[in-house]
Amino acid sequence: MSFPFNVYFAALLGSALTTVLTLPLWRKWCLRTGVVDDPGERKIHNTTIPLAGGLAVMTGLLLPLLLGIGITFYNQYPDYVGMSSFLQTHPLHNHPLALQEMKYGITHRALQLTAIFVGAIGMLFLGLRDDKVELRPAVKFTGQLIIALIVAASGVRITLFVHSLLFSYAITVLWIITVVNAFNFMDNMNGLCAGLAIIGAMYFGIFTATAGQYLVATIAFLTAGALVGFLPWNFPKATAFLGDGGSHLIGYLMAVLAILPHFYTPKHPQTIAVLTPLLFLAVPLLDLACVVIIRWRRGKPFYIGDTNHLSHRLVRRGWGKVRAVLFIWALAAALGSVAFL
Repeated sequence: MSFPFNVYFAALLGSALTTVLTLPLWRKWCLRTGVVDDPGERKIHNTTIPLAGGLAVMTGLLLPLLLGIGITFYNQYPDYVGMSSFLQTHPLHNHPLALQEMKYGITHRALQLTAIFVGAIGMLFLGLRDDKVELRPAVKFTGQLIIALIVAASGVRITLFVHSLLFSYAITVLWIITVVNAFNFMDNMNGLCAGLAIIGAMYFGIFTATAGQYLVATIAFLTAGALVGFLPWNFPKATAFLGDGGSHLIGYLMAVLAILPHFYTPKHPQTIAVLTPLLFLAVPLLDLACVVIIRWRRGKPFYIGDTNHLSHRLVRRGWGKVRAVLFIWALAAALGSVAFL
């Protein structure tokens, strides 16, 4: 069965529109509650910017997802609110085989999906708490560790062909924490973190869609769409920031999207195919590695921020910030495309 492309398009468009429409509401909420980034000595902005990006992206992801689940299962329940005629217009409803396949996937991965989105909400609020009170590194790391363990315990784990439960837990937790912090580190210029995540999510979506992994592809396109809806608010001029809440959420989603697919498949029978996520996320991972090595050599804690990221180095060479961000996006797209070869 060929899964209908218009379902993926509906996921992408629906999540983008949801983010665009809800972000102004989250901006007002952030300004009212003090979840903002104020101007300061090391800041490039001279006005208060609300940290609404993570909340808007989460909304853009969850609302269309819940609507999609409702469309998938609505005919099993009485039509209390007269939604049948509306739901029947959704592209998924017009493809019975695709609907059946999606229903099967949601039913059999219900525990994992619940754990994934509970983890996403947890990671968002961990980052928001850090935005509000600046958590100690040990506290923040402990929160990341607990969330990663919840995801691993649900069955969303990396194996790498090693038949050891302990190894599977360890490598999964390490991967999630690493990717979360890689994207957190990359949130250092307008649009950079969100743009890299859009590229990564689109690549995961395209890969899994062509491999027939419909549920994972749908989640990937929902993620990409939610980020696309946020990007105009953040690039080239920012009226909303991701903050730690948004960057934690984005890094977590990228980490999970790298775990969920089956990369070693009949279409890709080479063992090396499991390295595909490293190519899709190459830029933030390499930037993290370089920055940590530099800080280690200088005797500084790896979690203390500095200006040794690739984006900063390009700006010091005379590049404009917009040009530097566009170049890094292009680099990420080029490296990710190698996986399809």
